[in-house]
Amino acid sequence: MNLRLVRDRAARRGFQALTVLCCVLVLPILGGLAIRSGPVLKTQPLWRVLFSSDWSPTQGQFGLLPFLAGTVYVTLLAMLIAVPVSLLTAIFLSEYASRRVCRCVLPLVDVLSGIPSVIYGVWGTLLIVPAVSALAGLGGSYSSGYCLLSGALVLSVMVCPFIIHVAREVLAAVPRGVREASLSLGAGKWQTVKRVVLRRAFPGIVAAVVLGLSRAFGETIAVLMVVGNVPVVPRSLFDPAYPLPALLANNYGEMMSVPLYDSALLFAALALLVMVVAFNLAAKAVLGLARSEAA
Repeated sequence: MNLRLVRDRAARRGFQALTVLCCVLVLPILGGLAIRSGPVLKTQPLWRVLFSSDWSPTQGQFGLLPFLAGTVYVTLLAMLIAVPVSLLTAIFLSEYASRRVCRCVLPLVDVLSGIPSVIYGVWGTLLIVPAVSALAGLGGSYSSGYCLLSGALVLSVMVCPFIIHVAREVLAAVPRGVREASLSLGAGKWQTVKRVVLRRAFPGIVAAVVLGLSRAFGETIAVLMVVGNVPVVPRSLFDPAYPLPALLANNYGEMMSVPLYDSALLFAALALLVMVVAFNLAAKAVLGLARSEAA
């Protein structure tokens, strides 16, 4: 009995140590990026680096506004496309589809989530880019297809499997008795799903969207291949964009002989990390409110 208690305590303390280590690991990452970002902030004020559109490393201009705007626009547009599609798919698989359909579709969803991002990039280059270019032509404007819309479409396809998988599991976890109680009171199938099941599963659905959002923020290769990579603030869906992950993947390790270039890129990485943390904290606050309302 004593040996078992010792093992339980050791396991508990070990898990606590690992949890603390995972939480503390963010601090040295932030500290290292902040220290390496110092030189560029000593030559230019913070507001100028964040809100200037002048990006010319050879002339000492490191305005990150085009990259910040490109990151936010591509990510939010992708989520606007992916969330409704993913949620409706999860509802269908959980509430309406037969077991045979689920056995066929769910493995395909898992396969989509495991496809390397470069494959999505190649698919986007071969199919999405020409289609977007043709769509722009129908509207009377010209676009090469390497633009904000192409990046958002490819990114939305990439995050859909993650949201579908988690949202479907959350919906399936709602007790069957809740559904039967609603149906016994005369509610229809869709009324039960909309007013009972979704309300009960809302916190988990928010968590699924947060998971997809985190994946979308950090995606690099696929978006890099289709978004255009032009350092300008996009004014329309058919304008090229240049997200921060693409900037880092394209340039880090190159042209390091340019003064402050390394520092500017590491500050871009710091800005991306801060954005991801800020969006996750905001999502956590929304999740907390959703749980309190559901309770």
